[in-house]
Amino acid sequence: MLICWPRRQVTLSVEKPVFNSIVPLVESLAHTRIRDCYQCGKCTAGCPMGASMAIPPSQVIRLLQLDRAEAALRAQSIWQCVSCQTCATRCPKSVDCAGVMDALRQISEERGLATAEQRRVVLFQKAFLRNIRRNGRLNEVELIAEFKISTFLFGRSLPFLFKDATLAPELMKRKKFHLVGEKTRDRAVVARIFARCVDDSLL
Repeated sequence: MLICWPRRQVTLSVEKPVFNSIVPLVESLAHTRIRDCYQCGKCTAGCPMGASMAIPPSQVIRLLQLDRAEAALRAQSIWQCVSCQTCATRCPKSVDCAGVMDALRQISEERGLATAEQRRVVLFQKAFLRNIRRNGRLNEVELIAEFKISTFLFGRSLPFLFKDATLAPELMKRKKFHLVGEKTRDRAVVARIFARCVDDSLL
């Protein structure tokens, strides 16, 4: 005897990724839409640092889409990004992946998740921006001095303070290192750019 059991109707549904509170913040800082990414992988394929990243750019975006913000904030990959904008240029959906990386660095540092070594990246960026703001262009000696001093005050590392000091004579010999920096004539233009783009509290 053949027994036919009644068929059970099964409805398959695809759940949408849950976006936690960090995603709107990241999108606001990066001026982009994370949910637009459909994981084509072009950002990772073009990334010059992708091969050395444990979590490549496309997967960092995916972590945010899957509500795994902590994993994204703690990823070493966000500190390896050199902001070359290759990923943003290649993205067919105009997702600013480099902007997302920068936003994640900012949030990670603000929430105390960044290591001492990773915080050096933030200290360098702030020293660089202050240098440009004062001079209108880069003053190398001033930048190095400010970065080294701020890093020493933060981490109290004497070896790092004097690291690379022996390279100065060779750089000067090749005319790659200038003791006296130059300033732009119209620094007011630079001041207006900073006034429009930068919150004073960040510097």
